[in-house]
Amino acid sequence: ASARALCFVRRDFGARVLALAAAQTRREDARIGGRRLGRNLATKTRAMGKVKTALDHVSKDGKYNRVRSQFRDWVLQNPKFPAESGRYHLYVSLACPWATRTMAFRALKGLEDAISVHTVHPTWKRTRPDDPSDLHKGWIFAEEGQDTFFDDDGRAFGTQACTPDSLNGCRSVRDLYDLAVGGEYTASSFTTPILWDSKERTIVNNESSEICRMLNSSFNAVAKNPGLDLYPDSLKEKTAELEEWIYHDINNGVYKSGFAKSQGAYDEAVEKLYAALDRVEALLSESRYLCGDTVTGIDIWLFMTLIRFDPVYVVYFKCSKKCIREYPNMFNYVKDLFQVPEIASSVDFFHIRTHYFTSHSQLNPFAIVPAMPTALDYSKPHNRDRSYPIKE
Repeated sequence: ASARALCFVRRDFGARVLALAAAQTRREDARIGGRRLGRNLATKTRAMGKVKTALDHVSKDGKYNRVRSQFRDWVLQNPKFPAESGRYHLYVSLACPWATRTMAFRALKGLEDAISVHTVHPTWKRTRPDDPSDLHKGWIFAEEGQDTFFDDDGRAFGTQACTPDSLNGCRSVRDLYDLAVGGEYTASSFTTPILWDSKERTIVNNESSEICRMLNSSFNAVAKNPGLDLYPDSLKEKTAELEEWIYHDINNGVYKSGFAKSQGAYDEAVEKLYAALDRVEALLSESRYLCGDTVTGIDIWLFMTLIRFDPVYVVYFKCSKKCIREYPNMFNYVKDLFQVPEIASSVDFFHIRTHYFTSHSQLNPFAIVPAMPTALDYSKPHNRDRSYPIKE
């Protein structure tokens, strides 16, 4: 009887110890988990398995589906993020059309002294090279003083316009996302652009369309060109209507074509793409820019796709029905915008062509970069300063 009683006491004591430990764990988890949204993002999809890149977001019928950006805070709208010079930083790829949108906005608004920039190398590389089970490839920073960048197969590339991450010391953009959430980030791909807050040491926003709007208005107090409004209220409805189909059918349409994994998905994407390009060509016969006689944000959105179209997308993404240089209005429109110095400063053909042709082994296993089309000279005179509508 005494032995049974002793056994009961031991079991009761053990149960109490376990209960106390569980309560302590819950309190600790609550303390850590309450720090901010990023912690939730770090764990909610940990069971997804393989870390993904954009090429993995394809449905069963072969259609490419872009994943929604996860960090969606706003400077000024959230009092946690006031507009301050030197506090915020852009992490970008000069190859990425979404990231270079923000670079053009930054230059046009005169925010170069207020918001610094860190630029990754254009060639993707393994982000966890010491883990043989983790094959993810993504954006990597060049090291300080590094003149030659080697990919995972030993191919050598230049490092012009690349920077180390002098702010946080990260090796990759993936590391930066992990830093933002204080753990392993698995909620989405590791994309650019990133608007980073150095005070809170976190990502404010990684959605390019929202970063563009913040650069347009949230930082006017520290901008050299605060009077420039690329999203005027008078054109709000028109720009919203243009953004809807230009984003889906052109900006993202080239990716739907290039990343398609079935003939049906490709055919559908390329048909919508060229219908939208025909629509743009018609619009540009009515006005110099998409919304009239002044540049707006939607022009910059469209430009970043069109400037890459003939040098990359025609070959790489199989957008081969027609080149942009075969559209008289559109080709001159691209030259017109390219000749705005602040917009041209966001265009780097080394980064653009090197990234696309060397980063996706599924599409181009030998990383051969084709010759640049000889007919492309965006510095030549354009005819967009004529009267509209154009009369044939």
